[in-house]
Amino acid sequence: MGPDQHAQLDGFSLFLPFPYRVAVILVAGFWGWGANLQYLHKFNINLPRLIRYPDRSPNQRPHHTSAYHLATLLSIPLLLSLLIFWPVTHGSREWVESVDFIPQSYLFLFFVLLILPFNRLSRSGRHRFLVTLRRIIIGGLAEAQDGKFGDILLADALTSYAKVLADLAITFCMFFTPEVSSTSKPTRNCGSDYMAPLIIAIPSAIRLRQCLIEYLRVRRSGFKNDNKGGQHLANALKYASAFPVIILSAKLRNYSPFLFYDISEVFLSRLLYFFSFLNSSYSLYWDITKDWDLTLFTESRNDNEYPFGLRRNRCFTDRQYYLAISIDFALRFSWASRFVPGLTWLTDSEVGLFILMFLEVGRRWMWTFLRVETEWIRNKHGPAPNDILLGEINGKLDED
Repeated sequence: MGPDQHAQLDGFSLFLPFPYRVAVILVAGFWGWGANLQYLHKFNINLPRLIRYPDRSPNQRPHHTSAYHLATLLSIPLLLSLLIFWPVTHGSREWVESVDFIPQSYLFLFFVLLILPFNRLSRSGRHRFLVTLRRIIIGGLAEAQDGKFGDILLADALTSYAKVLADLAITFCMFFTPEVSSTSKPTRNCGSDYMAPLIIAIPSAIRLRQCLIEYLRVRRSGFKNDNKGGQHLANALKYASAFPVIILSAKLRNYSPFLFYDISEVFLSRLLYFFSFLNSSYSLYWDITKDWDLTLFTESRNDNEYPFGLRRNRCFTDRQYYLAISIDFALRFSWASRFVPGLTWLTDSEVGLFILMFLEVGRRWMWTFLRVETEWIRNKHGPAPNDILLGEINGKLDED
């Protein structure tokens, strides 16, 4: 271990070291999924039916209860691990770095509980999750009748978890690197300067390929109903716009004038800000206009037809839509906090980075409510103009 590594750990890292921060966000995702299922069910939106998951009889426990049980199964060992770690370390930098096997063991256990079938709790849900995950990772996309919407939801969720997954890989890299502790200050170029950027890029590449698959399916179908697939290409371009941001961020993190043909660091920074703004603006527009079918950025409406910026058919309160738009805007542009006096700590400190990653996962959780509600309304009332259809609408879905 380097002589100054102890001094690099701040109070937050002593309380919640790097591997635990990754674990907390991973587990939070399962609690969030349960909340998605429960809240949408209250509004008679059948999310399991949209993703082609088998319905349950009244005698069976609801889907959200199973999701909460799985989240509890993953949370209890995490809490026990922390209750062991805190008394053992007593806030000592030396001990925090010496017993990194405690938090790292939980991350190993997390995957054991999630993957191995020895525990019958939520077995069908875990199996469906793993099958879907495997399909999208190798570049596949189910047909509409086989759960394509579920593939898209999971792939989109991975884009919000991209940095978390990169940090997960970094924790194991640090753990298995001699003379380095995974509970030390994160070394995000562990293994290779480009390992983390590559992992961050994979979810966007998955969604990009799904969009291209959709486009090719539209072409093979003969462009039915005047649908020429152009919006699938536009959606693919949105995910492609993330790659310049990832590449430039990696180059600036490892900047050397001798490696970049005398291109100045200032110029690379300006390019990064330009592409960050482009990607955030495009993504915000797509969230509001295409994923949620809201009219904030589209043509004007007739007076009093529906509130400004919203749409005719809605399940939630008007205030919730406006709040979602505001939160989506703030978090899509959270990278700009480095230019706001008093907020630079968000991008310069470990606690700030943790908050930003947690908020991004929270933004995706919020996005899911409106995305699922939109898909439900499209299936019940027909698509809005310029919608990206996920398949032919075969009649109306019955409410629960």
